[in-house]
Amino acid sequence: MSANERMQFKNPENLPPTFGYTHVVETRSDMTIYISGQVPLNKEGQLVGAGDLAVQTTQVFENVKLALEVAGVDFHNVAKLTFFLTDMSQMATVREIRDRYINTVNPPASSAVEVRRLINEDMMIEVEAIAVKQ
Repeated sequence: MSANERMQFKNPENLPPTFGYTHVVETRSDMTIYISGQVPLNKEGQLVGAGDLAVQTTQVFENVKLALEVAGVDFHNVAKLTFFLTDMSQMATVREIRDRYINTVNPPASSAVEVRRLINEDMMIEVEAIAVKQ
């Protein structure tokens, strides 16, 4: 069963229009995969892109990609993304980079939250993911 057969993407007409996310993602799977919040650290644990949200976001999505691969899935299997940003006014930058990774035809459900600070004061973004696997 393909990822598209395991997930149904629904945007009810009585909810507001969406911009890069889906209101409801129904999943039919044997396994749910939870990816911990990924931050802009490289494999050596060093911060990537201090002061540059685009560079940090790219590193975060590369980290999510690696975590998904370890579970034997990819971004087409992602049902939900949660974004934590220190400056919500820069969400357009995040969306632009996100769209290089996700299935933009059937984007995952999504939440974005502005936070005062992340685990390291130089970090500007953290992203967690939920994926499904048959």
